[in-house]
Amino acid sequence: MTESNSKNITWHKPLVTQADRERRNGYNGVVLWLTGLPSSGKSTLAHEVERVLFARGCNSYVLDGDNIRHRLNKNLGFSPEDRKENIRRVGEAANLFADAGVIALTAFISPYQEDRDQARALHEPGRFFEVFCKCTLDVCEQRDPKGLYRRARKGELKEFTGVSAPYEEPKSPEIIVETDRHSLEECAEQIIRYLEEQGIIQPAPTP
Repeated sequence: MTESNSKNITWHKPLVTQADRERRNGYNGVVLWLTGLPSSGKSTLAHEVERVLFARGCNSYVLDGDNIRHRLNKNLGFSPEDRKENIRRVGEAANLFADAGVIALTAFISPYQEDRDQARALHEPGRFFEVFCKCTLDVCEQRDPKGLYRRARKGELKEFTGVSAPYEEPKSPEIIVETDRHSLEECAEQIIRYLEEQGIIQPAPTP
């Protein structure tokens, strides 16, 4: 846990609680933490799940790796220390979304198990779901929409996950989606079905 440098501050208990919001909404505020190699499909999948949730009447929001680095974390690089701080901030932001009754989806490489565990520790059991976007390195490199793997192989990008920086696969994720074997729609349906089974959202009405 990062030590606070702020002094003379007091935690104010809210008058409206997470449970209050969830009773009104009819679903729970949780965090879906998508992790995986670059180009494993995290952002694409997160946005597809958000689209399905929105159609089901659920408030959800995607915290996307690139978008967060454009603004909130634009002062951070890709050193191990900056990666750790990047994920710490995202974990705190996702926690606020969940507390507000929103289903928060994060799409970050988040390569270190310790950092993902720290994000999980912010939540009560059943509030944080690690989603491993499993995809072989070969397939990720074949996709490579930004050409980053190619640049990393040439030595133009330092500290690039999967090439010159490590990725620690999740030890026991709640969900494993094989994005190199199943379609986007199939992977999104797998996540939605899991949320239904866990009682986070209500099953879709039978037509």
